[in-house]
Amino acid sequence: MPELSPQAQEVFWAFNRAASGKPDDWHYLPAIAAALQVAADEVIPSGALRIGDYDEYAQGFLAAQLKYRGKFLEIIAELEAQ
Repeated sequence: MPELSPQAQEVFWAFNRAASGKPDDWHYLPAIAAALQVAADEVIPSGALRIGDYDEYAQGFLAAQLKYRGKFLEIIAELEAQ
């Protein structure tokens, strides 16, 4: 059984509960990572955010979005590495 962070484990378990009801279908990890990548790209596109192009208020908001995208990418990388 792969060692996953609590965040990646939660994503994995949620998927398995919906897909099969089994908590140990490890072969799904690449599919979960691919789905999360699409979700991250749709919600927070990588090329769309240039912080310097916005006013101070928007810069803070965009910085937060980039932080959240980074969290998505961390989970994706972890799932793909298993």
